[in-house]
Amino acid sequence: MPKSVYYYCREASSKADPYQDVREQIAQIFNAHHCRYGYRRVHLELRNQQQYLNHKTVQKLMGQLGLKSTVRPRRYQSY
Repeated sequence: MPKSVYYYCREASSKADPYQDVREQIAQIFNAHHCRYGYRRVHLELRNQQQYLNHKTVQKLMGQLGLKSTVRPRRYQSY
């Protein structure tokens, strides 16, 4: 392993996560809406709370947290 790569990895691992507070907000929004919100609606809720992120970033963070929306079951209504 090159010397520069070793020091780069050592420095990168000691830095704090820049998205830590956003992760908590995403989990809070997701759980507040009974696990029904996907990344699009979570992204809009974050924008309403003055937290501006790219939708791809929100999707990536939700994937890392293991948050996946569940679809409500539809009932047959044509009787």
